[in-house]
Amino acid sequence: MTKQELIAVTAEKAEISQAKAKEAVEAAFDAIKEALKSEGRFLVPQFGTFTVRERSKRKGKNPQTGETIEIAASKTVGFKPAPCLKESLMKKKCCKKK
Repeated sequence: MTKQELIAVTAEKAEISQAKAKEAVEAAFDAIKEALKSEGRFLVPQFGTFTVRERSKRKGKNPQTGETIEIAASKTVGFKPAPCLKESLMKKKCCKKK
């Protein structure tokens, strides 16, 4: 699913205009980014947790030359699905919403 498809589905399900749905989706993504920057994680109950993960520097190879290179340390975002999401992907009953 693309971002534009998410906006279209949101507009349809919430019965709002595409413009309003786009604003809502953009605001949600901005809130997730800010939470990851400030707190290092973003939790969505019954869905999963996004966390900032640090990668240490490491050695790698340039695929074109085969030369050994140093890959700098970096940060990335990881996702751990909630048990309910995992179960729903396996076509089992999903957890009850609280």
